[in-house]
Amino acid sequence: MTNATIQEIEGIDDYWGPAFRSVYEGEGGHEAFVQQLDERIKQHDKEIEKLCNFYYQGFIDSIRELLQVRSHAEELHAEISNVDSNVKETSESLCSRAEELIRARRVELNIAATIEKMELCLPLLTTYSKLKSQVDAKRYYPALKTLEQLEHVLLPRVGPYKWCAKISSDIPRLRQSIQDASMADLRDFLENIRKLSPQVGAMALKQTQDMLGRSLANIVKNKKESMLGGLGKENIGPQCPHELVDFSPLHRCLHIHSVLGAKNDFIQYYRAQRKQQARLVLIPETGNLHDSIQGMKSYLSAVLGFFILEEHLLTTGAGLVSKDWLLDTWSMSVTKVASTLRTNTSLITDPTLMLSIKHQIMLFINTLKCYGLPTEPLPLLLQEMAEHYTEVLMQRWVVVFRDILDNASFLPIEVENQEQYDGIMDTFPYDGDELETQPFPRKFPFSSTVPAVYVQVKEFIYAWLKYSSGLGMGGSRRAAAARHSASLLLSRSFTGCLSALFRRPLPLVQLVQIIVDTQYLEDATSFLYEFISNITGSELVTTQAAGSMFQAARDDAEQQICTNLEKKVDEFLDLENYDWLLVEPTGQASSFVTDMLSYLSGVLTSLEQLPDRARVAAVRAATGRIASRLRHLLLDPAVRQLSSGALHQLDLDVIQCEQFAAGEPVPGLREGELLEHFASLRQLLDLITGWDWSSYLHDVGIEGGKYALVTPRDAATLLEKLKEAEQKSSVFSVLKKNERDRRKLLDTVLKQLKQLQNQDG
Repeated sequence: MTNATIQEIEGIDDYWGPAFRSVYEGEGGHEAFVQQLDERIKQHDKEIEKLCNFYYQGFIDSIRELLQVRSHAEELHAEISNVDSNVKETSESLCSRAEELIRARRVELNIAATIEKMELCLPLLTTYSKLKSQVDAKRYYPALKTLEQLEHVLLPRVGPYKWCAKISSDIPRLRQSIQDASMADLRDFLENIRKLSPQVGAMALKQTQDMLGRSLANIVKNKKESMLGGLGKENIGPQCPHELVDFSPLHRCLHIHSVLGAKNDFIQYYRAQRKQQARLVLIPETGNLHDSIQGMKSYLSAVLGFFILEEHLLTTGAGLVSKDWLLDTWSMSVTKVASTLRTNTSLITDPTLMLSIKHQIMLFINTLKCYGLPTEPLPLLLQEMAEHYTEVLMQRWVVVFRDILDNASFLPIEVENQEQYDGIMDTFPYDGDELETQPFPRKFPFSSTVPAVYVQVKEFIYAWLKYSSGLGMGGSRRAAAARHSASLLLSRSFTGCLSALFRRPLPLVQLVQIIVDTQYLEDATSFLYEFISNITGSELVTTQAAGSMFQAARDDAEQQICTNLEKKVDEFLDLENYDWLLVEPTGQASSFVTDMLSYLSGVLTSLEQLPDRARVAAVRAATGRIASRLRHLLLDPAVRQLSSGALHQLDLDVIQCEQFAAGEPVPGLREGELLEHFASLRQLLDLITGWDWSSYLHDVGIEGGKYALVTPRDAATLLEKLKEAEQKSSVFSVLKKNERDRRKLLDTVLKQLKQLQNQDG
């Protein structure tokens, strides 16, 4: 077992664990193993000794050779040491030189790399410095181009340095600052363009006015003046309105935002700001444009200048303004402009200011046409203003007419010599053939009011035609409108002044003269229409019906004539001095009645110049008033007693009036027309004086009866008055039989009349 273990140990070189375990686990195996191991060592020592003895001589020889080699080795070692020291010295200097060379080479490489990097960085730094200077100089568009070059070309070349990262992080801030600065420039531009818009519009209006007033003579004159006075001189002033504005800030901002990729946002922002400015422009700065022409000029110039600049940008703004946007903004604005002008012009009461404003609006419209902008609804506004202008003129001429009427004497014009006569004939178109043969002094049938009014109407036509010029109306339309305005002036304004004149009491002579004057003015309208046709170059047209222009004024005058006659009748009848208890009549009409009828005859004779219609109305009013007053006198409750003599005296007065009425004092009356006014009074008097009660009581209530116009009340009233008078006269006398019978009949009739009166009630 021990031998096997030792053999196993000798045969195994690396793992002896199992062998040692078997030695230590066996009984007594440890001592045996140690003993066997000693024997094995001794055996190997014997074998080594045998092997050494076998090779001993060779070993001695080897030792001897080794000793010889030793000396040589020492020599060689000395030589090698010497060489080594020499090499070491040489190599040390060489190494130091090599290290120096390596260091120099490394420095050289570093310098080359540094130069190369510096060559890459230098354009970046130069460009960055240039960018800073451009931003400081507010050259934003070149700065933006430099920024793009810096960001996309130079920075990628350089590399990831910290200062490059600093520049890279600074680029968005610079871009934003450029954008903010450009927007600030845009706001400054918008503020500046708003201030310059009135100047632009004023220059455009002036150029349009010069163009409209241009003629061949003016062109030649201006050319000569420019050649003589401006030879060798250059006109450095702006030639077009839009040249007053520097658009370069706007174009720079547009280019900047195009580079930034925000062109659409910029366009929308610009349009929104301009539309907001348009709303501000449409609000008048002065508030009241109707106060002066300067405010109107400033307002129209500001509006016009705004859209002239936008129209210029339409062609040069690279899409900044579109045609649709411009037309949409203008459509909104022109409606507001028309409304503002309409509101302010409706408050104007000065025709001169109206003419100036109309001229400005016409210039405004013509300038809009030059720039291709629609003009609707401004022409319609001018037509509305024409109506208001007519009203303003009429109001002014109302004052003129009132002055003429207040200072008028309403007496026929009387001239003392040929010069005065020619002056009237030159002023008013009158056919004076009859007056030509008469000696001086000559008297015209009309008063001084007629030529004065005629002249003022011509002045009105001149003033109206001033407004209508330049409106694009043809001669026929202008003439028709002028005729209409002149007719309105006479039929409304002058007639209104006459009506106001009639509100105060006027003498009959003046009323007659006013009616005559209106007839001559109506006849002169044809000459006014001819005057209008000559000025406008149109065909003569007569639109006013004859006798209808002043009919309302004549009606008022005729009514006042009738009123005056009625008042005069009342004055005569107020002078009556009837003795209602008169025993016997005088046998003739009362004096106040004859005086009244004589006065009426004279008045009707003085009315021969009036139309038959007016004279008929006057005599109707007078006779009607006479009849009603005489009837009132007869039935007046204040007169309680009435004698037969007084009744017959009143009958004589009525007969006198009936004779006046039957004589037809004026032509144009129906036969017996005036007698109808006295019919009821005549039947009442005939009934009482004829004592025909049987016929009356028989025909009561029957139409066409002999006393159909007599009512039971009036008959009873009159009988009671007669009864009272008879009772008073017979108190102390004895009545005869026939008087007693008459008294009984009176009582019976009175009783029946009261019954009929009660039935009617």
